[in-house]
Amino acid sequence: MQHPDGRVELRDYSTISASPLYNEDLAPVPIEKRDWTTYNYAALWISMAHCIPTYMLASGLISAGMNWWQALFTILLGNTIVLAPILLNSHPGTKYGIPFPVFARASYGTLGSNLPALMRAIVACGWFGIQTWIGGFAVFQMVKVWVPGIATLPAAFPASWGLE
Repeated sequence: MQHPDGRVELRDYSTISASPLYNEDLAPVPIEKRDWTTYNYAALWISMAHCIPTYMLASGLISAGMNWWQALFTILLGNTIVLAPILLNSHPGTKYGIPFPVFARASYGTLGSNLPALMRAIVACGWFGIQTWIGGFAVFQMVKVWVPGIATLPAAFPASWGLE
């Protein structure tokens, strides 16, 4: 059933719930539970663009010789370029209420959809590692303020690792 705003919903969920491929986590979200507006999506995108790694990138661009406005424009341009595939990737989810793994099944098949899911998981692990490194370094700097002696402990890792 198609609603006037373009969203689509299944008329009868019993047809898919009997499938061996059915999973409650992968089931389409009913239209009454899809309450995000354009504001919610814009706020999500903006909050993903404003994070500590972005600030670090901006400071790195400035220290590499850019003006502040050049660094800001570069980051804005990069986020805008990334926005295009994100919108294309999210459109089926917002229209049909399906998660990415179900969307990937249409292109890759049931078994093949594990490949893009694995690729997303690898990227997520990398991003988690970056965030953890930044957070760990911040905590270490706070501990150095409270316990100055920690800075004089012998290095556990070689200097080439760049952990200090």
